[in-house]
Amino acid sequence: MKILVTGAAGFIGAALAKRLLERGDDVIGVDNLNDYYDVALKEARLQTLADAPAFAFHKLDIADRDAMTRLFAGHEFDAVVHLAAQAGVRYSIENPNAYVDTNLVGFGNILEGCRHDKMGHLVYASSSSVYGANTRLPFSEHDNVDHPVSLYAASKKANELMAHSYSHLYKLSCTGLRFFTVYGPWGRPDMAPIKFARGIINDEPIPVFNQGQMVRDFTYIDDIIEGVEHVIDRPATPDSVWSGDRPTPDTSYAPYRIYNIGNNQPVELMRFINVLEECIGKQAKLELLPMQDGDMQRTYADVSRLTIDFDYMPRTTIEQGVPRFVQWYKDYYGIK
Repeated sequence: MKILVTGAAGFIGAALAKRLLERGDDVIGVDNLNDYYDVALKEARLQTLADAPAFAFHKLDIADRDAMTRLFAGHEFDAVVHLAAQAGVRYSIENPNAYVDTNLVGFGNILEGCRHDKMGHLVYASSSSVYGANTRLPFSEHDNVDHPVSLYAASKKANELMAHSYSHLYKLSCTGLRFFTVYGPWGRPDMAPIKFARGIINDEPIPVFNQGQMVRDFTYIDDIIEGVEHVIDRPATPDSVWSGDRPTPDTSYAPYRIYNIGNNQPVELMRFINVLEECIGKQAKLELLPMQDGDMQRTYADVSRLTIDFDYMPRTTIEQGVPRFVQWYKDYYGIK
């Protein structure tokens, strides 16, 4: 297949592109290489793909309508995996315009490209953040998610609604994936695992919010990529039993699906820090802080729909995943 991967220099995007190339797909990668975090890390991820003859990279901003129109006009894609986004819950409070431009305008450009290209399947990144103020656990795709607590979360919920409208109007097969706290080698430096690892190694205090009373469904990158791969290969189809009298948000009369993709093993944040300490061989210095605006205290994914539809279940525990992450961190940053 010929597959467009947006956000190809990102954490998930680069890992997915590598997997697709290994299985024989042609991959067109797009990324604007913005400086939200270390551009050198993004370039290093791209370098792991550079020798693959079936990989072509375009430095483009998905919010640039003309550039995206030209990209789609120049290719016939079998599938599009849209991972490019302005990431970060807390940054959305500081710089909301970045989320409007990339996550809303940019996603609109992707939908228009898919519509005119008449490609087979759009798979796009949503987020566990859409569950917002929900407290019933585990989070289910059947639940209402109309109470986001950050603009980032609101932009991801908007993406789900935008995708459904195109699925309805143009019969575009759309599958949204709500990712839960992805970690592992080549991870984002603005996320807790790298922040914590750096602090522990450098004997610096690490910020721990809500006094450490946090729970996350940490999901290892390889499990995420395996799940995305399964989804790409099976385009969404209309749900024959969907009813407008009793509508469910995760399926539709249109070719549209929403899935959680998480580890289904929620972990207390302090336990995650303890495993990091064991792998690094040093004790963390904790800076206990109050809850941050826009944050969620607990995340926990119900992945039963993913398991039923794809016979797939994430399986990497933090005891297995964290050592691999720490080894990569030491290798990449040259730490003995």
